[in-house]
Amino acid sequence: MDNKTVIDHRKIAKILPHRYPFLLVDRVVHIDLENSEIIGLKNVTINEHFFSGHFPNVPIMPGVLVIEAMAQTGGILVHQKGYVGKIAVLLNVTSAKFRRPIYPGDVIYLHVKAIHISSKGGRMSAKALVDEKIAVEAELSFALVEKDKL
Repeated sequence: MDNKTVIDHRKIAKILPHRYPFLLVDRVVHIDLENSEIIGLKNVTINEHFFSGHFPNVPIMPGVLVIEAMAQTGGILVHQKGYVGKIAVLLNVTSAKFRRPIYPGDVIYLHVKAIHISSKGGRMSAKALVDEKIAVEAELSFALVEKDKL
């Protein structure tokens, strides 16, 4: 896979309302609007704030934060599909499976494919891969909310 940056962290910060420590997508390395697919990237470092309390002797990235990273990647896709001025708000997580732990030093590839998007919301299939192996997968549902109504 080509790791060329398609959307950098500066542009991501303009798209998503999240900020440190909850902005969990470092860059986008692939986007295919015709097929409604996106791949984001998260570099996991030992300096992440959650490692000080999440199994300090055996640091593992919390699964809920991996789900959040996948949802944020989906939010970038929604924006790129033309839903500007709206924020994708997570409604539901189904079929979540945590297949392997994610450790400091791992690079997570966040693969998200839209199943359905409308002006009110939608659903996405998401996978987080480390070393080309699935670490987490889930289906995510979201509502689209006007930015100024949050």
